[in-house]
Amino acid sequence: MESHPEYKIGRVVFGSEASIAAAYGKFCEQQIDEIRLAADRSSPFSAKRRTLAGEASVAGVGTFKGSEKQTLTFAPSARKGWWIRRMDLPEQLDTKIDICNLWTSAQNLVMRSGSPHNYLRMVEHIIALKAGLGLDDVLLKVNSGDPPLFDQSSLPLIKAVEHAKIVETEDDATYVTVKEPVAFGGKRGDFLLILPAENGERNLRIDCAISWDTVIGKQRVLFDATYDTFRYAALARTNATRRQYILAKTVGKLFAATRNWGYNDRNILIHGDRYYTEPRFPMGDKFLEPIWHRATLDLMAALSLTGSHRLVGTVVSYRAGHTLDCDAVRALYRNDLLCYL
Repeated sequence: MESHPEYKIGRVVFGSEASIAAAYGKFCEQQIDEIRLAADRSSPFSAKRRTLAGEASVAGVGTFKGSEKQTLTFAPSARKGWWIRRMDLPEQLDTKIDICNLWTSAQNLVMRSGSPHNYLRMVEHIIALKAGLGLDDVLLKVNSGDPPLFDQSSLPLIKAVEHAKIVETEDDATYVTVKEPVAFGGKRGDFLLILPAENGERNLRIDCAISWDTVIGKQRVLFDATYDTFRYAALARTNATRRQYILAKTVGKLFAATRNWGYNDRNILIHGDRYYTEPRFPMGDKFLEPIWHRATLDLMAALSLTGSHRLVGTVVSYRAGHTLDCDAVRALYRNDLLCYL
């Protein structure tokens, strides 16, 4: 693999073609800070669908109700795909993890179906495990719409899955990829490119870059989505500027979108002109915690919204966020851009 691979921008589905081209030029100028490619792109996971042998629970401080402990249970599922079951709302049907059940991506991903109360907020750090671990069929049991937070980011979730044990079923895994190279442009010099899987490949390759005006600066990673790489990256916490953190702890408590009471100086990375909490993933003169979080626990969550199918191919991301990620996945369906392999 070249140290600076080139990609075809392809068909622009939405956004400005000129803006995407200009942003792509800036993307190409960024060095790749870390590369983790698999020796074989044929398939990092079993060709059979995978579920869990048993149940395992994990508990942590609530994201939005910091004074309350919240519990999440991973359980096997005989149905295809991932499902959310609100145990405190027994009259409601389970919500399938699918782009059609995405309520909003403005601040975080919120899944909802049926009653307005039948939702789960900030699901991205949970459902990213679908693509990251090659885990196809799961039932998530929760007692509220408020997920737990952890000092070790999503690693406790992976440990719970490992405790429940991933097992193969008798059914074949199903794969989708784009029919042609496609591009999606945002309004702030951000873009996503999605390229088809080729030559019988059944893996997901991601080339992701960010560019911040804070101490985070410019960061870029290139990797294949494998169990080991996803587990490695799962320690990367979400980040917030010092201003955002102070807002969440003060007047932000008045508004649902910023009422992150569970945030503390251990479970998020706070930054500004410097890091206000100890950063992780040192690499040279940088700390790659922000880019690994963005590439795996955020981007791969959106790429897990393809229902019961595994998305394969290559995804290139520059300065994108939740909304562009999810708008792109939705556009794949609206424009009939996916095909089965």
